[in-house]
Amino acid sequence: MFLRPLSLLICCASLTVNAADTPWRLGPSLGLPSSLSLTGQHRMRYETLDGQFRNGRAGGDQALMFRTSLLAEINFDRFRIGVEGLDSRAALADAGTPLGNTDVNPLDLLQAYIELPVADLFVNGSNSTLRGGRMTIDLGSRRLVARNSFRNTINTFTGVDWQWTGPGQDRFRAFYTLPVQRLVDGSPLDNDPEFDRQDTDVQLWGLYYAPARMPWGDPGEVYLLGLHEDDSADLQTSNRDIETMGIRLYRQPAAGRFDYQLESIYQFGESRDTTAAMDVTDLDHFAHFQHAEVGYTFASPWSPQLLLQYDYASGDDRGGDGDNNRFDTLFGARRFEYGPTSLWGAFGRANLSTPGVRLNLKPAEKLSAFLALRGFWLADSDDAWTTAGIRNPAGSSESFVGAQVEASLRWDIIPKSVQVELGGAYLSAGDLMTGANKGDASYFYSQWVLSF
Repeated sequence: MFLRPLSLLICCASLTVNAADTPWRLGPSLGLPSSLSLTGQHRMRYETLDGQFRNGRAGGDQALMFRTSLLAEINFDRFRIGVEGLDSRAALADAGTPLGNTDVNPLDLLQAYIELPVADLFVNGSNSTLRGGRMTIDLGSRRLVARNSFRNTINTFTGVDWQWTGPGQDRFRAFYTLPVQRLVDGSPLDNDPEFDRQDTDVQLWGLYYAPARMPWGDPGEVYLLGLHEDDSADLQTSNRDIETMGIRLYRQPAAGRFDYQLESIYQFGESRDTTAAMDVTDLDHFAHFQHAEVGYTFASPWSPQLLLQYDYASGDDRGGDGDNNRFDTLFGARRFEYGPTSLWGAFGRANLSTPGVRLNLKPAEKLSAFLALRGFWLADSDDAWTTAGIRNPAGSSESFVGAQVEASLRWDIIPKSVQVELGGAYLSAGDLMTGANKGDASYFYSQWVLSF
């Protein structure tokens, strides 16, 4: 496996970093011209799961995850070309593991784009870029469209993306894309590559506006997204034809003051219950998601930030009423709110009601940590705990899934170059879990990241 010699090469290179903790980068060390940028990242993570909470699975699991990316960008006078490769692999997983193509995607093309910068478009002092090709996208809070960070694979899209920033830092964005389908030759755990592809029968578009300041002085954003799917010979979908509209208001954390974040999202259109070919029933789709949090950062050692949080993602009672009310998080990330994904991934933004408290700490310049506690209930007891595939049996209406404690400690040994992280989660079984003959579950991971 080419990852092992690459790991040794990067590790040895990191030892040459000077005492001033200057990040080591591949491009300058190779003597490349300033117009050519070459950067990358290699991550290795070992993780264990004790107590399987998913329906139909038992016992524990383990995995050794590898993710390597390499990005080359060439800057010309009037445009830029970027190409990024990604190699995501897994090893040591046990039989019956939940890992799949969201975790494994060996030797594939993550990005390949042309970017055109345009100054003073519409307004003097504005800047805009038009990007076309295959690309990753981070949008707003990242709850609906994100370049995945913790997950071993990364969402990518083929299309066009236009971003405009005004002289007052107001931002506008419009994109039209075909989401790329991750493909693996055979079992994902064989780590055999197959080139990913997009399909014109799956389309994602978006309009996004973020004023620098709302009337009361804090920033915000509004957006409209559309996802349109149709089954094809090579791809079975749930035929989602839904629009998602939302608004987010927030204040950035700062020492000695309160901060907040409010996001309200609504979805409407049509969808189906499953991706099965025999499922041809279109349901009216109406769903919503609400997020609220308030925090305070203390002006004291360790810069503690205490957050109170609440999320609600609607569920569906599956009562044969012709409606689907389960919220769909589209291509969003969830690790930053609901815990690690990968072997864990216990919760997602569907049929969920969850209050929580979180404490962020900065014990030293290169150390950061957090401790989080959340309780999880089903928003609709007739719908499933979606990530575990568990439903109440007939005649039962339990809604309390359980309580999760999560903790993480990160050490930036060489800032922006070498990072080590330890973390874990513990899920105390609630009534829904015990009713499904599931007990407490725990997860632990250790990872190191080399950026070069």
